[in-house]
Amino acid sequence: MSATTFPIDPIRQYLETARAQIAAGELKEAALTLNKAQKKSPGDARLFMLAGLMAEKSGNIKGAFDALRKCVALAPAWGPGMLELALLLARQNQFQEAVETAEKVAALEPKNLIVLAGVIDIAHRAGHTEMAMRHLRRGLELVPGDVALRRLLARDLSDHGQHDESLALWSELVAENPTDTLSLTGRVQAHIAAGRATDAASDAQALLQLAPDDAVYQYYAQLARGETPAQYPAELSRPLFDNMAEFYDMHMVRGLKYQLPKQVAEKILERHPDRRLNVLDLGCGTGLLGVCLGKLEGFLIGVDLSTKMIEQAIRHNVYDRFHTVNLHDALRETPAGLYQVLTALDVFIYAGDLTGAIPNAYRVLAADGILVFSCETASESGADLVFLPSGRYAHKRSHVQALCKAAGFDTVEIEDTVLRQENHQPVQGFVVTAHKPAE
Repeated sequence: MSATTFPIDPIRQYLETARAQIAAGELKEAALTLNKAQKKSPGDARLFMLAGLMAEKSGNIKGAFDALRKCVALAPAWGPGMLELALLLARQNQFQEAVETAEKVAALEPKNLIVLAGVIDIAHRAGHTEMAMRHLRRGLELVPGDVALRRLLARDLSDHGQHDESLALWSELVAENPTDTLSLTGRVQAHIAAGRATDAASDAQALLQLAPDDAVYQYYAQLARGETPAQYPAELSRPLFDNMAEFYDMHMVRGLKYQLPKQVAEKILERHPDRRLNVLDLGCGTGLLGVCLGKLEGFLIGVDLSTKMIEQAIRHNVYDRFHTVNLHDALRETPAGLYQVLTALDVFIYAGDLTGAIPNAYRVLAADGILVFSCETASESGADLVFLPSGRYAHKRSHVQALCKAAGFDTVEIEDTVLRQENHQPVQGFVVTAHKPAE
């Protein structure tokens, strides 16, 4: 907090104490501290900023917005208060206003590195890669050569399809520190995203020499050899989805036009209008299917590797239980004949090889049950399982149909569909509904 903004500061100690109490979750104590500060300096914008942080910590989001908006109204040229409002907006998935507010803060305090970090975080949460890159480049003008900023910029360049510039930046970082695993991994990932996985062979080998038993490095080494690994390693997927859990729903539904949970829920309820059924939702994520299904007369079980995703799904209060486990393990360990419906929506694109998953799904289903899942589409003229530059898998439609038939499903309906948007382009896929014969 700037001494030039507040030259006379009779409540500084109170503010520092209250901030520490809020961080520690000592909210009653923080409230008492802020009350003491308010008596000494009523109307101080900083009090409302901390009151906003305290309200958010307690779960009172409306109160948090009211306090932070009051803070900004009292001190419209004070960057920290406006930044906290922008961050709250981003955490609540109100991205348009968050981005607009963040840009105002950046213009107010262009050389403040704390503000810069917050603005970049907001841009990433909003999926606004161009904005993030612009501010990262500005950050590198302020602190030339900063390793963390260059890593972030290199990742964003790759995500934005600017592969050559990304690889050049990663190469600079690796040249400066040849045993830096973060930079080696970044360059491997950039090669994969560029569709040139075999160019990552030397980096993948260097990583394996540093940690021979690392499952992620082994995965990268397979890709660099031109092989297709059987599945995406949990060590990659868990942090990937943990990091996007807070804004996943908004990103998928509004940003990527993801409608599959709604469509599948309608299919399930049309088949079971009385809602008397048990459902196993594999890769449940934040519980989008559960939201669309609502409460069932049977039980709805969610399975996901990401604890952060499950934390979001719990909030909907529609699932009966959750299991934090790999879906292959979940299927192997689930007793037979328990569920009328199994779903795996946008999950097999990470699960990879389905030769074990589909027969296990058949076993877990009750007689007359259905398995509903989606896949990205691989060319019928190519391999059964294809690794994509996106890091996901595509499956050949005919191969999936053959697996379902071999497992014992008597009818296998396959519907071509657009799964979601990616970089403003439709992702082509198909939805499978496989029926287990009635006894």
